Amino acid sequence: MAETGATVTYGEFDAGIERLSRYLREAGVGQGDVIAILAENSPRFLEAAWAAQRTGLYYTAMSTRLTPDETAYILRDSGAKAVLVSSGVAPLAAEARQLVPEIPTWLSIDGEIAGFDSYDENVATIDLETGESPPLVEGTDLLYSSGTTGVPKGVKRRIPMVPVEEFADPLAGLMALLFGFDEQTVYLSPAPLYHAAPLRFCVATQRIGGTVVVMEHFDPVAYLDAIERYRATHTQVVPTMFVRLLKLPEEERLRRDVSSLKFCIHAAAPCPVSVKQAMLDWWGPIVHEYYAGTEGNGFVYASPQDWLAHPGTVGRSLTGPIHILDDDGTELPPGQPGTVYFEQGGFEYHNDPEKTAAARTEQGWTTLGDVGYLDDEGFLFLTDRKAYMIISGGVNIYPQEAENVLTMHPSVADVAVFGIPHEEMGEEVKAVVQPAEGARPGPALERELIAYCRERLAHYKCPKSVDFEAELPRHPTGKLYKRLLRDRYWESSQTSVS
Repeated sequence: MAETGATVTYGEFDAGIERLSRYLREAGVGQGDVIAILAENSPRFLEAAWAAQRTGLYYTAMSTRLTPDETAYILRDSGAKAVLVSSGVAPLAAEARQLVPEIPTWLSIDGEIAGFDSYDENVATIDLETGESPPLVEGTDLLYSSGTTGVPKGVKRRIPMVPVEEFADPLAGLMALLFGFDEQTVYLSPAPLYHAAPLRFCVATQRIGGTVVVMEHFDPVAYLDAIERYRATHTQVVPTMFVRLLKLPEEERLRRDVSSLKFCIHAAAPCPVSVKQAMLDWWGPIVHEYYAGTEGNGFVYASPQDWLAHPGTVGRSLTGPIHILDDDGTELPPGQPGTVYFEQGGFEYHNDPEKTAAARTEQGWTTLGDVGYLDDEGFLFLTDRKAYMIISGGVNIYPQEAENVLTMHPSVADVAVFGIPHEEMGEEVKAVVQPAEGARPGPALERELIAYCRERLAHYKCPKSVDFEAELPRHPTGKLYKRLLRDRYWESSQTSVS
């Protein structure tokens, strides 16, 4: 653990996994069943994931920022038979438990929670010298989308159910091939483990035999300190982390030794061209990018050299052809934006055949709902989520363009751009800004930001007005809950009309 320096050896890890596996089996959790993890970053989070991963279970990692109702929805939808929680989320876990009383097993993994089974009393005391181990068969995760455009959707993958030693993890293979992961790797993970990419990369790093260093939570200064302290060779971030790093004072940024880093990998959200160029200028050609989703239906990769030759690209597909389709399903030529579909890698949303069907064409191609275009060489450029496209006066506007510009203004800590109702044009462009420390929100800053955007983009793409919020509802993994902001304006418009 990056902050405390707490260390778990592979031998200790293996013993903990074995004890927890036996506990879960004695609690009636059998192969093909689901356990849920509702916890902050800790070694036992990964212990719980591996207890499921190597005994033929599904494991559902849940955000600690959900409401009790949202937590209960995922627990009920996934069919979880046991829930493992950390003491830091005890109030949330207690409320959720009341909503799903049918789940028999609730285990506190790092302290006492009233009414919950205790790890120290029930798991840590299991004698490994006696009794029988559960069969070592491969399980998998059952993860839910973050719900930025609606209720969370569970991504159900077929459980492998093959002997662990015979399973060839495709992600581990890809990480070794593209990024050089091996037993000497020191992988620094700064994001919540309940998100798909950090969790899967940590599990794969451990499968390969490397060292995982987990930050309790991201802080730009602590992150640079951790790179230097642990001599990290690999790390994975999201673009908002880049922005926070770049906005540190220069002396703060440059006095840490980050020369151990061989690969910095980023994903999860679009990265503004200016931000990525600044990181390449700072760290050199070690910044790699990929585009993929929890659904696992495709993998697009851009090396530093690819990106420098095609600024703004997220790369080329490594898993089969990409198709760009219009709303009628017609394939579009290079340069024209449409919905991005992957030809290979079908998936299903758990208990939701309608959403599964909506994400699939007659040919079996699948989409994550993103809009983009291909260039003549097959490099993919993303323009925005389809759900966030603004139609103003019949013109399509992708708010990501204005967000990319405004995020680099020194008075902006965070920004969301979206469409709001307009009687004549249908929609108009609105920005909601979280001011940087020391910036004064108000009409003067609003005018300055609009002018700043208009100097860099066509006027119709820029916000007509700017509102200010103390903090935007952003997921710790970098995804913005834009729906929550947008819905306020549409709901207030409907209320005023009625």
